[in-house]
Amino acid sequence: MAVTSGIVLYMVIWFMTFLTVIPIRIQTQGDIGDVVPGTHAGSPEKHHLKKKAWITTGIAVVLWAIIAGTIISGVISVRDLDIYNRMGAAN
Repeated sequence: MAVTSGIVLYMVIWFMTFLTVIPIRIQTQGDIGDVVPGTHAGSPEKHHLKKKAWITTGIAVVLWAIIAGTIISGVISVRDLDIYNRMGAAN
């Protein structure tokens, strides 16, 4: 895996993890009972994005290490995922 591939893999994992972590423990304006006029009751009041970004970074590092290690070790290759045998025989 090249450096660029590793960075792209990490960013994809980070953003997918971030989108999963964002809704956890969010407090909406409707939950608190203080809806600002002109906004939706589901708008976040306390979102804790900085804390969630740090949590996401930690989770993404662990997931990236596992996935990158698997790719680099060769345990799983692209040919293993080729269920229709479109890549042809391995040399």
